[in-house]
Amino acid sequence: MAGEMSMIGSMILALFLAGYLGQQYLPPPKPRVIGLDLGTTFCSVGVFHPGSGEVEVMADEEGRRSIPSTITFTDTAVLAGHDAADVADKNPRNTVYDAKRFIGKVFTPELLEQESSRYPFKVISNNGSAEFVITTNVTFTVTPEFVGSRLLLKMRKMAERQLGVPVHKAVISVPAEFDERQRECTVRAAELAGLEILRVINEPTAAAMAYGLHKVDVFSVLVVDLGGGTLDVSLLNKQGGMFFTRAMAGNNKLGGQDFSQRLLQYTTERVRQTFGVAPALKEDLHRLRQAVEAAKLNLTLQPSATIRVPLHLRTRDDSAPEPVLFEATVTRQLFEALNEDLFQKILDPVETVLAEGHLEKNQVDEIVLVGGSTRIPRIRRLIAEYFGKEPNTSVDPDLAVVTGVALQAGIMGGSWPLQVSAIEIPNRHLQKTIFN
Repeated sequence: MAGEMSMIGSMILALFLAGYLGQQYLPPPKPRVIGLDLGTTFCSVGVFHPGSGEVEVMADEEGRRSIPSTITFTDTAVLAGHDAADVADKNPRNTVYDAKRFIGKVFTPELLEQESSRYPFKVISNNGSAEFVITTNVTFTVTPEFVGSRLLLKMRKMAERQLGVPVHKAVISVPAEFDERQRECTVRAAELAGLEILRVINEPTAAAMAYGLHKVDVFSVLVVDLGGGTLDVSLLNKQGGMFFTRAMAGNNKLGGQDFSQRLLQYTTERVRQTFGVAPALKEDLHRLRQAVEAAKLNLTLQPSATIRVPLHLRTRDDSAPEPVLFEATVTRQLFEALNEDLFQKILDPVETVLAEGHLEKNQVDEIVLVGGSTRIPRIRRLIAEYFGKEPNTSVDPDLAVVTGVALQAGIMGGSWPLQVSAIEIPNRHLQKTIFN
């Protein structure tokens, strides 16, 4: 009996030793669940690496960790991400972007016309749902879900190239204010890309995890997520490893594209004043929009920026469009003045979630800024002034959501040793949506 017990003990010890040596010297298993951030203007994919406990945001062949949420149709191919953005100038009517603004929504004819008027591509209604009209060698329509699926497929291939293994499972993030229909359509887009969605996580919760707030001693966390198309504000309470969504509010018609639109309107008027006629060709409007977007990004870092773009204007009714070069300098002060009323609207959902959560602003432990539009200096000042303290900006706001989603993907994939633990418990009855 003693000999048998000794043999069993030796076997157990050998198993533990083998496990230890395997952990120390064998490569950890490849992650098989990816985290996806399908943003309005940019999207990203990340994974949680078992063993190291680190998150890697995947890069494309050029080393870029975010890809534009853009697809372009040609006679022979469907391009996605940077490939699409690179040829958008030459093919603006078959280049679709901002599809997240349309996914899962039901529009009245008037609202759809208003929403689609800012884009060079054509949008039509199919029983209230938006579809995009594409004309290559044939004319057809595609849904926002299809646009999303091509972007998700691009990111899936980026992950597979980096990991060297097939990927079929994912966790995906959505704005907290997305309703069930919008969430279902987002999942459908992933399914079209050959992905099984294990969980849909709210973007604010993902961001809080990216900032490591699931591992520190905080109770009340306010997440301000301002991207290209939507504003989400969430008040989270943390108890142990669990996030409770205490209150949510947002504005699904407020984001970086709206700030760009104000600058575009100003610039278009400057063109009219300079040349006597406003740009009318869709190609010109597309070029002008791109130049304005670049200027907006430069104004985040510089006090002024130059807009320089070639246009083709019809200066007389009976004349052919003539090539001209438009050039103007805009200042950060001007940009802030053009958008000040929109910036002030950011505080509306902030006040709503504090009221719904029965919390004073000085009781908020952490203020987290997420989304590329929170880089705008005026927005950071506005929030700091309101709360009387600086917000947390220690994580790249463009990658905060994908980092948190990748952490959640690690949890869903059962990675070990798993160094994070958090779940999200939403209170959907507290959700408020504030419209312009």
